[in-house]
Amino acid sequence: MSRIGKSPIVIPAGVTVEVKDGIITVKGKRGQLVQEFSDVNVTVEGDQVLVERSSDHKDHRAKHGLFRSLINNMVVGVSEGFTKELELVGVGYRASNQGQKLDLALGYSHNIVLEIAPEVSLETVSEKGKNPIVKLTSFDKQLLGQVAAKIRGFRKPEPYKGKGVKFVGEVLRRKAGKSA
Repeated sequence: MSRIGKSPIVIPAGVTVEVKDGIITVKGKRGQLVQEFSDVNVTVEGDQVLVERSSDHKDHRAKHGLFRSLINNMVVGVSEGFTKELELVGVGYRASNQGQKLDLALGYSHNIVLEIAPEVSLETVSEKGKNPIVKLTSFDKQLLGQVAAKIRGFRKPEPYKGKGVKFVGEVLRRKAGKSA
């Protein structure tokens, strides 16, 4: 039995969960999320959501914990939301935004302008003497991770000096340079 799949999901106040025809809808103060599910049975009992698998088949066992985690992320997202912070490490690396347009200067011959999805709120922090930080906030964890990975992909941190776009708190594997 999946340890993650067994535990019930507690629904906080202000969040509604509806299950109908293999689709679960979660509504909260931050937004609404919809997810299709299969091979598991999802039931709402009072202030809890229970995920049970329909049989002991290998696919059903695999999806038990998966759908429980997806539904839990939906509930947490519409009630509290998720935040990711990216740090730009490097001389001359800058970030600014006008609304949902993120403008990045990452050492290329041109600036990178990225249009961010409306579900993700964007904030850039540039303090003197510190690395610029891009703060992304959303109720959809999957979309937030995709946007953050896209920004990080423009200039991944390199192992020698650590320059590039990295997550705040990310530990980089550093290498020694040439030895004389």
